[in-house]
Amino acid sequence: MANEQPSTRNSARYYTRFDLVQRLEHFFFMLSFTLLGLTGLVQKYAQSPFSEFVIRSLSGIETTRQIHHAAAFVMMLVTIFHINSVLYRVLVLRVRWTMMPVIEDFKHLYDDIRYYLGLRKHKAYYGRYNYAEKVEYLAVVWGTILMGLTGFMMWNPIVTTRLLPGEFIPAAKAAHGAEAVLAVLAIVIWHFYHVHLRHFNKSMFTGKLSEAEMAHEHPAELDQIKNGALDPPPAPEVLRRRQRIFFPIAAFLSLTLGLGVYAFVSVETTAITTIPPAETVEVFVPITPTPRPTPTVAPTPTPGEGIAANSWDGAFSALFRNRCSTCHGITRVGGLSLATYQDALAGGNSGPAIVPGNPERSILVQIQQQGGHPGQLTEQELQQVIEWIRAGAVER
Repeated sequence: MANEQPSTRNSARYYTRFDLVQRLEHFFFMLSFTLLGLTGLVQKYAQSPFSEFVIRSLSGIETTRQIHHAAAFVMMLVTIFHINSVLYRVLVLRVRWTMMPVIEDFKHLYDDIRYYLGLRKHKAYYGRYNYAEKVEYLAVVWGTILMGLTGFMMWNPIVTTRLLPGEFIPAAKAAHGAEAVLAVLAIVIWHFYHVHLRHFNKSMFTGKLSEAEMAHEHPAELDQIKNGALDPPPAPEVLRRRQRIFFPIAAFLSLTLGLGVYAFVSVETTAITTIPPAETVEVFVPITPTPRPTPTVAPTPTPGEGIAANSWDGAFSALFRNRCSTCHGITRVGGLSLATYQDALAGGNSGPAIVPGNPERSILVQIQQQGGHPGQLTEQELQQVIEWIRAGAVER
């Protein structure tokens, strides 16, 4: 965007770097990114003492996930607004797309390398954005796309596996976590150093840079401003004509992307249903304690002794742990855990996972028979489960 005329503040000249809309975009993106990084990494490294402290401070894992999802929703809205904002500046105001890399950026990189090696007296003459800022911006674009795609797969695993193999879910989880670590490190090490530590650049908060800062950071742009080489703003009648064409297109684009965001967060309820709060009851404590017999030491059973092969402990506990623990272990997707026999009988939000003697009413069998589940059993394994349930679904 073309700079305004320089302003004078305490005899120093200042130039507009970012307008109010751009600064608000940065604020909401920074806020959502910070919340996503904090609540996401504590889930990725949930067993670390710091993560446990943060999760406890946020009232538990479910609240942490809800904050993570809310921050993701805000970031998606900011992204939609940014797309429209960029299109408005380029198509209506006809501002040059100065954030895109050009051949001159490679020349600037070469000049800087020579400067750091002592072969050049000064750094390259940057325009509105230097090559490092362009790389950082494109990294944000790439990271937002990747996190959006992998986040959708993790938020909507059943819908995803109707279109893609089940292996995409753990792959998305790995990519989502790795990109989160990379993004946080890039912001803390790269962005904070160049913008806040090396010298505190306040332009994203005040919107302006002093002439000395412009001469140091963007000398080529400062020369263009002083020489009147920047493109003039469009005439009012031209601007209105372009706006009449642009605003309906922007409204349609916003509506389409907004519906996409709505589908993102609502197409599947399995992964966003929270665990209902546990019921609290008054514990009965008798005034006179019941006498207990002296305990006797029972003989240690031989491994596998007394456990039927076709039982929960004998076969199906390990089967469900291998196939289903990612979603139906501690995470309790859809309120269902298959970690214990009692959990499987209790079931989840859709009903009991296992109904002894009645595989037709068992939700686990119904879901598996539909196929395409992230933890899909083989036909032989599913048949064994059905026979076990029909025989009474014994525990041992």
